[in-house]
Amino acid sequence: MKISRIQAFQIDLPMKEGSYSWSTQSHSSFDSTVVIIETDEGISGVGESCPLGPTYLAAYANGVRAGIATLAPDLIGEDPTQLDRINLKMDTLMKGHPYVKSAIDMACWDILGKSVNKPVYHLLGGKLQERVKLFKVVTRTDPDLMAERIGEYRTEGFGQFQVKVGENPHTDIIRFQKVAAAMRPGEVMDADANTGWRQHDALMVVDAVRNLVSEHGISIYIEQPCPTYEECLAVRQHTNLPFILDECIDGLPILLRGYQDRAMDLINLKINRMGGLTRARQVRDLCVSLGIVMTIEDSWGGEIATAAIAHLAQSTPEAFHFQSSAFHEYATVDIAEGAPAVAGGYMVAPASPGLGVTPIMDVLGAPVIDTR
Repeated sequence: MKISRIQAFQIDLPMKEGSYSWSTQSHSSFDSTVVIIETDEGISGVGESCPLGPTYLAAYANGVRAGIATLAPDLIGEDPTQLDRINLKMDTLMKGHPYVKSAIDMACWDILGKSVNKPVYHLLGGKLQERVKLFKVVTRTDPDLMAERIGEYRTEGFGQFQVKVGENPHTDIIRFQKVAAAMRPGEVMDADANTGWRQHDALMVVDAVRNLVSEHGISIYIEQPCPTYEECLAVRQHTNLPFILDECIDGLPILLRGYQDRAMDLINLKINRMGGLTRARQVRDLCVSLGIVMTIEDSWGGEIATAAIAHLAQSTPEAFHFQSSAFHEYATVDIAEGAPAVAGGYMVAPASPGLGVTPIMDVLGAPVIDTR
């Protein structure tokens, strides 16, 4: 089997709630790139990369498409089912930029699954969970409105909430207090600062909110309070609240350093940031070996990225899976059919071969890249 054509499509994903705000950033829509890889045997695969705007990480949507245009000509004629070979070739052709390679790798997994008539979760280790636990994002806004949304999201079946903080520390403390008061015993608050606090601000916040756990009978996790690993480590050493590293976990070396330093209790494993499912699986499997629990997701995306999340999470032992996100539920536009089924705070990966999703070509429109 050989790659005969690579196309890329640009699509905007507007937010159902009008905007998505975290740390000091806010967006009403996200620019996503969909890749379709065709082969000489008539099997095609689909992937997606959505970096969550140009100011979140060292990644941006136009960079995804520029990178794909650079890589595509040299991938024509390659066997997409030889995943390590594909990744090694991409790394030879382009140093770094994993967010560019992610959609291509994802599409190759889709092709591999279709070629052997198996869902991707079967190839990633098998179905180790019947369903995947989800969290609901509570976007950063007025503290009272954030607290009101807890009840709304609870009626949808959610008991784990990723509460966006990382702005003014004094306002964030009020956010903690208001949201905690709206939660029920046993529910989970993942307080995600998305690198937004300075170290001294983070230290002040974690000191101020630690008693909320016992007052309300809830769990509070602190996620990536500061930009750098070293700042986060200092905060981690100052608090007994469970600690999640996210933005600074970009590969195996930093994971191993964090494990040796006891810098975290959990990590947020994002497919896009690893460069695709191939490398994300490597990190996932090492976390299982080391005893590190994971949130499994991506930077952002629609039905295609969500399907990849669901397959990776469903092939992860339940004891090592903390939560995931169904991103397509937040957007007003559907870009593919066959998305993971979502109900009662859980999702289930498609059981059909490959990723199990079919792009809606009328929505994607004309390709912005078409390489044969």
